[in-house]
Amino acid sequence: MAETKYTYYSGCSLEGTAIEYNISVKLILKTLGVSLQEPEDWSCCGSTPAHTLGHVFAAALAARNLEIAEKMGLGTLITPCPACLSALKKAHVRMTKDPAFKKEVNALLDKPYQGGVTPKSVLQIIYEDVGLEAVAKKVTLALTDLKVAPYYGCILNRPPEIAQFDDPENPIAMDKIMTAVGVEVCDFAFKTECCGAAFGVPKRNMVNKLTYKILNMALEAGANCIVVACPLCQQNLDLRQAQVNATMRSSFNIPVLYFSQIIGLAYGYSPKELGIDKHAVNADRVISSRIPVEELAEKKKEKAKKIKAKEEEGA
Repeated sequence: MAETKYTYYSGCSLEGTAIEYNISVKLILKTLGVSLQEPEDWSCCGSTPAHTLGHVFAAALAARNLEIAEKMGLGTLITPCPACLSALKKAHVRMTKDPAFKKEVNALLDKPYQGGVTPKSVLQIIYEDVGLEAVAKKVTLALTDLKVAPYYGCILNRPPEIAQFDDPENPIAMDKIMTAVGVEVCDFAFKTECCGAAFGVPKRNMVNKLTYKILNMALEAGANCIVVACPLCQQNLDLRQAQVNATMRSSFNIPVLYFSQIIGLAYGYSPKELGIDKHAVNADRVISSRIPVEELAEKKKEKAKKIKAKEEEGA
């Protein structure tokens, strides 16, 4: 790894409704030797609603945090939340490319942001900076019953000129990381389809229909668990699952876990340590079988020997 220390911006959701995501991210990054330093006095990034009041205002909310991170001198600011990432990256990219816009935004700030921070997702630094080989080396337990459908959502990799990571239509980073920790990954066609985002209250029926399609496609792909990297996606697919069942006459009961929680399970952390008990849909049936990797390797060797012996007898 070229760098082992990053500025870490958790964002509002991970301090509240998605605290299990925050906990699990910190645990796995510590295991991977990544040191985090949180900015003092950070504030809301503006999320998705701020731009409705004005793009300059929205950028100023994000740039305030970027300026705090800039003073820390670590160069890269990482965040687990795609909405936070989108707000931070949009502000950074536009301010570094448009001097007039930068001047307008900085006029709203107590201290100007000069453009010296690179915002990235936690998923990106695990995939690119830590690397799949290092991720695989830390695995101690095999999750033999788990079959996941990686769901990226709308904005983690979009728009490509802002995200600047992975493929906007067929992203693979989460797939590769899951494979690296020994989890079976299903070919999931709906990995970037919208779940309805924040329209759960004003357009509940629409969100139920969109969520239904994603859950249904995951089952058709052969998955028994959906893996996500977004608090809002997790909430729609997990917390609203009973609501979807009631309105769409379905019977979904599929766990929706954060990618960091699955990595944490493979690293030997308990479901409770990773906050898996906080989810609405119980995941015990798909994560209870965790076998030490050495034991699994021995079982595979024994199986291979028996197959070879039968082949030799047949010959």
